Amino acid sequence: MSTTTAPERPDPGLSPDHPSLRQPKLPPWAGYAAIGALVVLAALLYFGLGLPMVGAIILAWLVCGLAYPLWSLLVEGSRKATDRLVTIGVLTAFVLALVPLVSIIMKVVAEGAGALSAEFLTYSMRNVIGEEQGGIYHALIGTLLITAGATIISVPIGLFTAIYLVEYARDNRLGHWIRFLVDVMTGIPSIVAGLFAYSLFVALLEPGIRLGVGGSVALSVLMVPVVVRSCEEMLKLVPNELREASYALGVPKWRTVVKVVIPTALAGIVTGITLAIARIIGETAPLLLIAGSTTSTNFNLFDGNMMTLPVFAYSEISSPGMNPELSTERAWGAALVLMIIVMLLNLIARVVSYLFSPKGEK
Repeated sequence: MSTTTAPERPDPGLSPDHPSLRQPKLPPWAGYAAIGALVVLAALLYFGLGLPMVGAIILAWLVCGLAYPLWSLLVEGSRKATDRLVTIGVLTAFVLALVPLVSIIMKVVAEGAGALSAEFLTYSMRNVIGEEQGGIYHALIGTLLITAGATIISVPIGLFTAIYLVEYARDNRLGHWIRFLVDVMTGIPSIVAGLFAYSLFVALLEPGIRLGVGGSVALSVLMVPVVVRSCEEMLKLVPNELREASYALGVPKWRTVVKVVIPTALAGIVTGITLAIARIIGETAPLLLIAGSTTSTNFNLFDGNMMTLPVFAYSEISSPGMNPELSTERAWGAALVLMIIVMLLNLIARVVSYLFSPKGEK
């Protein structure tokens, strides 16, 4: 009769640092060494071999990005090496996504910072000839008014639609059709929204009409689906227990929505609306069609052409006039101001989300 001996198990009393429980690891400075090797190799390729800077960085990144997991494979084994390889892949994707963003910001700031001045922000282009500077005041006012008009149109429609989809039409056929149409509207090209607004006002008023409110209508076509989707997702995050507790107290559904659901989701709703505004504030094509352009300041959305920052930048580049360099500088300055506005809107969204989020979710 043969007997089998069970394999020895580690003593439960052993500490995690006992030699029999430890796995080989790379030294703590391994990551810094890999980064240092990347910098040194890129410098050698650039200064020594004369490769272009971008090519030297990419080649050094590939070499070090493969050498580091290989080192881990030899020391730590395949499991840890695979984890490090995937980490490097994710970091590479993040850097690739960051490169165009950083380059655009640097380019706009470098080209447009020189145009910023008190005169540039407080003067329009009316009667500007030759070497006169002029400014974007009329375009800035037009952008703010048209965007405010689009917000006034879009927010009630988008919010009420989201409330209907979440609270009243979760599973019915009409709700499914509305969601489908919202998804379709999300992919509508901006020029189609401009054509729609132009056709609408031509049918209602007269051919060749140009109105600031038409630009608001065109932008609202683009903004409504974004507001619907963002508000719908925020309303879905409200726990059903809060609704059920309200119903148990005899509160009608409409009052539950107004007093319980919306206040709970308010931070997310405001954030979604703010980001939707940032999404449409830089549109150019629909405003070219229906809002037109002008060199004067127009405060009336219902009377005549109205200039906006995107159209101003486009006009300065496409029709530079007598001084192309000055026109290009004004275009970059308008782009920088528009980028600053979008950045401020995103910061406002962050602050609102922080201030109105329930405790523990900030």
